Amino acid sequence: MLTSSSGIPIGDQLCSLTVGPRGPILLQDVVLMEEMAHFVRERIPERVVHARGAGAFGYFEVTHDITNYCKASVFEYVGKKTPIAVRFSTTSGESGSSDLSREPRGFAVKFYTDQGNWDLAGNNSPVFFIRDPILFPSLSHAQKKNPQTHLKDPNALWDFFSLRPETLHEVTMIFTDRGTPDGYRHMHGFGIHPFKLVNAHGAAVYCKFVYNTNQGIKNLTSEQAAAISGSNPDYALKDLADAINRGDFPSWTLYIQVMTFAQAKTLPFNPFDITKIWPHEQFPLLPVGKFTLNKNPENYFAEVEQIAFCPHNMVPGIEPSPDKILLGRMLTYPDALRYRLGVNFEQIPVNAPKHVAVANYRRDGFMTMDNNQGNAPNYYPNSFGGPEVKREFLQSSFCLSGDVARYDSGNDDNISQVRAFYLNVLNSAERQSLCQNIAKSLKGAKPFIQKRAVKNFTDVHPDYGARVLSELEKLGATKPESSVQSYL
Repeated sequence: MLTSSSGIPIGDQLCSLTVGPRGPILLQDVVLMEEMAHFVRERIPERVVHARGAGAFGYFEVTHDITNYCKASVFEYVGKKTPIAVRFSTTSGESGSSDLSREPRGFAVKFYTDQGNWDLAGNNSPVFFIRDPILFPSLSHAQKKNPQTHLKDPNALWDFFSLRPETLHEVTMIFTDRGTPDGYRHMHGFGIHPFKLVNAHGAAVYCKFVYNTNQGIKNLTSEQAAAISGSNPDYALKDLADAINRGDFPSWTLYIQVMTFAQAKTLPFNPFDITKIWPHEQFPLLPVGKFTLNKNPENYFAEVEQIAFCPHNMVPGIEPSPDKILLGRMLTYPDALRYRLGVNFEQIPVNAPKHVAVANYRRDGFMTMDNNQGNAPNYYPNSFGGPEVKREFLQSSFCLSGDVARYDSGNDDNISQVRAFYLNVLNSAERQSLCQNIAKSLKGAKPFIQKRAVKNFTDVHPDYGARVLSELEKLGATKPESSVQSYL
């Protein structure tokens, strides 16, 4: 039976209530009024970044014991299973943009643990563009549309990139074919940030989370991505849903990299700088478990558009490191979610914990969806049986010292790891493809921006700068007599 949102039966929803067949509509037509009132309010603000996405559900299963590193109950014993939700996304495009644009992919995992929700909001790249969160709005704006033309602006993009050489590592990665993965199933995921793991004895280490696809890595060339995007901009979303529907459940193996506090102090680079990787030779991948996606959402809006990932959602045994970007995200992500979904966004079913009862002193607010914790006291401390803290769940203590100031990290080593990636990871054909992709994007920027960008690539390695310059010349973006030396 068709009803109103209040459950009242509706006898007709094909015709408005009018005075005669040609007469005016009556204000008392509550069926029409409710239908239209909801319609004009049914869009919530889309995400500022990661607006375009796909989601699925499944479970995580522990396959290896890491309790010597972490006391979190999600890792309690081999064989333990925890339900999860995963959202994949592109980064800078609007909700209606293509799945196949060249940019990092979001890879966020929500673990519905028996100690509350743990949100691991990462990307498909092991590094990021910047190392200070104050630059994040500018990074985002440089990738968005020009405020006058409402078109993508290569001048803004490459002006920002070339003025901040710390972006070189991520830029180099995304302009290879890694920047256009063949759907979401065929890419690795990275928690990106260093975290702190604490075991049951209070001993702590730093850690990075890595999830490797069990489907194998597959990428698309820029030509393939452009061709598919023209006919099927929903390619990655459809590929994920189709695979799950046919029972070909995608899975990833979860690993950790572990770094002791002593190692962190002696590294030649800042281990909390997410423009850097932790080399596998020094910090090998240790297997933890496997997560599998076996269920598609029943309603995209309810379960994917409204799913909320908060980097500050860490269960006991997992804590933040001094990573500045992580600490910035811990502040801004929940603020963004309160703006988009309301102060009670964690009561939305897809965001609510599944295996623990919520008990706190927060009441009221827009979109309260439960019983508002009944008549329990809403102040603390109290004498009437409200929830009490358990000191066993205090975070580990740590010592801080230093002069409070604004420290410029822009001149930290921006080159060494990029050079190693260019020379030791990419083969000659991949280097050529990288430089061609960069040139296609960079050609739309003003000549002085092109020169500054080529200078940065040349600083990484002369071959890198020379190849980009050569490709720019082929595209007619520079004068034929130009040389790498003239760009220095």
